[in-house]
Formats: sequence, structure tokens, C-alpha cells
Amino acid sequence: MRTTRTLPIAAAVAASALALGGCAGGATQPAADVTADPVFEGKLSILTKFGGDPLEPYFEDLAAAYEAEHPDVEIELIQETDQSIKDKTKTLTASQAIPDIYFTWAGDWAENFVGGGLAADLSELIAPGTEWGDRFGEASLSAFEYDGKYYGIPLYNNGKFMGYSRSAFAAAGLEVPTTWDELIDSCGPLRDAGYEPIAFGNKDGWPALHYLQQLFIYNVPSDVLQADFDPETAEWTDPGYVAALEQFDMLVNECTDSGTGTNGVLYTTAQEALAGGRAAMYYQEILEFDTVTADGSVLTTDDFGIFPLPAPDGAAGDPEAIEGSPEGYFINARSPQAALAVDFMKFVTEPENATVLSSPPYGQPSTVVGAVTEETSSTAVFEGITAVNEASQLVVWLDTVTVPEVADAWLAGGEAVISGSATPEEVLESVRAANDAAK
Repeated sequence: MRTTRTLPIAAAVAASALALGGCAGGATQPAADVTADPVFEGKLSILTKFGGDPLEPYFEDLAAAYEAEHPDVEIELIQETDQSIKDKTKTLTASQAIPDIYFTWAGDWAENFVGGGLAADLSELIAPGTEWGDRFGEASLSAFEYDGKYYGIPLYNNGKFMGYSRSAFAAAGLEVPTTWDELIDSCGPLRDAGYEPIAFGNKDGWPALHYLQQLFIYNVPSDVLQADFDPETAEWTDPGYVAALEQFDMLVNECTDSGTGTNGVLYTTAQEALAGGRAAMYYQEILEFDTVTADGSVLTTDDFGIFPLPAPDGAAGDPEAIEGSPEGYFINARSPQAALAVDFMKFVTEPENATVLSSPPYGQPSTVVGAVTEETSSTAVFEGITAVNEASQLVVWLDTVTVPEVADAWLAGGEAVISGSATPEEVLESVRAANDAAK
């Protein structure tokens, strides 16, 4: 999730697809047979989004266990972080070096790989009603469904919530806010009590978009919002966008200590401020819940609570919707190890391994039915995934649901609102221009 894109993902996918498919009279590389019996030998390469602590050991342990069962198999892990995965994926795609198994978000990001012929069709194996597919909820599978075919292996669900310190709110004499005005009004008392009200770091650009997307969900009618994600039907003119940008500007200026300097603060610094007891709130994904209460944190699991970003009164959108989506993995459509890759991902999504994934210290709520329970997961992870499952709808992240050109315009726009270098209306003008260029 970076503001600098060395190569637009669609262009990288197109270039790689041409090379893999053969061009200028070259031989066409055969499509992978994902339904074949696996041959348990050779190297299997996997690009994950589990780089760094505390996530990195998860795939390392799975790889070691799988290699122990199959001594002639060698697993090569390429472990990236949430910050580095996009650039790494683009680099590997552009160089026609896509691993046998690779991470993907839902939305336009995933659709580029499907449309480019780089994601194997797994319908025979993982569609609803199949033995493997029945491990998952149908909504998780449908996040990677295109034209009736199923391409992705959903690994975990995700959603965005405000994490908070119960003791900070108690020190300020506050209840959890249930409206937008209450959230803004809570910031003064929290600051008076000695806390940064909301820790926020936007150096990487995408954290601002998470606020904006949830505010768009609240302020813009759902049908309009969904139409605006597609350049062919987008207008980006609804007044709810200006309202959302103004609300975001209000939050930055009244509730964060960095204010216009937020663009120079890492999101991990903001995360650490909540974990270290210096901040009262931090807007975060379910995937981060167990990180802020990990061993060594001042914030304990008993002190940590969550609530959805409150909706503004009278907003025209959907107040019951949550920003988020499943995240998962594709199998390279041209991989000679495709059948082995399928077998490994079946191993990864076995109920026992899914339960480990959902439990501390990982706290990644598995899409495997029954893996997230009050007994196996932390209280916050269980509450978060329950809220995701009960939401009226999930709306995918703004920087992956739209085409790269529009996502880039929103990245720049979020930074401009924070710095005060552009008005909401000027940001929307730049988004419309990017949308027109993307048609």
C-alpha cells in the first residue's frame, strides 16, 4: 500500500501474461492442471504477506511440517509485509517470476490477475458444494469469484475497527462513542487526561484511505459508491464525498497530535502508541488486534476494546456496513507445480491449522468455518469477526477495489487533505481526472 508505484499492476500483469502465454510466434505455455494428483517432489515457491513478527513463524512452521511429511519437497517462502507486498508482487509479475502460490487482495487487484490469465481456475476444487469449498463460508469464496468461476483460496477475513484503551476512556470519564460527534467530542477530554486521542500515521498513504472508505460507505448511497469504483460508470460527484473528506479533516485536526505532520508518521508508530499506553485509540484491522496486546505491550487484552468508526447522523449511505474483505491466495495458472500447490493450500486450510492461525499470537481470523471461537481466539478478534459476519455488507479497501490510477489519486488526495494543500473539491477534481484517464 504505497503512494509510489514503480509499475501499475495492470501493466505488469499484462506484460507477464504475454510472456507466459507466448507472443510473436512463440510457443504457448500450457495451463496448469490443478486437478491432477500431486507429485511430492521439487520446489514450491510461495509469496506471503506474513513477513515480520509476530506473523512470520506461521508459514515457516507450516512449511517445515509439510516438508517433514514430504521429504522430497522444498518450500521457498518469500515473506513480505503489508507495506512491501505490492511492490514485490509487481516486481515478480513484471519479471515473469510469479511464485507457484501468491497473496492477493480482493477487488480490482485480484481481477487484474484473473483477467491476465495468471490465476488458476479452482472452480472444480473450491466452489461451494465441493469438499474443499465446504470448509469456507460462501461469502468468503465469492470474494474471489469472477464470471461464475472461483480462483482464490480465502485465508482469513478482515475488517476495520477503532481499537481503544478502556482505562484511557475511564480516566477521561468517557463512554464509548456511538456517533461521529461523540467521537470528535471525546478527543478533548482524552487529551486532558494525558493521552493522544487517536494515534495516526499516514507516511505510507493507505491509512488515510481506510478512514475515507469507511466514511464514504456512511455518506454515499451504496449503489452510487459501487458504480464509482468502475471507471466506466464512475462519476465521483456525490456530495457525500465532500462531506466525508471534511469529516476526515476534522478528525485529523481535532483528534491527532501530529495533525498536518501525520503524513510523516509510520502507521507502525501509531500502532505502537496504542500498544505502549500513550494513545487512547488507533484505527486498525482485525489482523492487528493481537499485535497491539502482544507480550511486552502496556495495553493488555483486558484493557483493549473495539468499536466501529461511528457513522455521522443523517448520512445518506449504509451505517451498518464495514470496510474490509477476505484476503487470500492464488495459484499461478502456469505453474508446473500447480497440483502440489493445491495440496499445500489444502494443508494450510485444514481446521487444525486454521485454528492456530486464528489464535494468539497470530490473530488472523481464518475463513475456515468454526476456526474462530471464543475459546480459540482473543476476545477482540472474536468480537471483530462476529461484527464482520453480521455487517450489512463488506466494502473492499479503496486502494484495491479501484483501478490503480484512481487509487493513486485518492492516495495523493488523502495526503493533501492532511497537509492542507488541497480542498475536498480539488481532491475530487483530481480523482475525476484520473478516472477519465483510466477509461
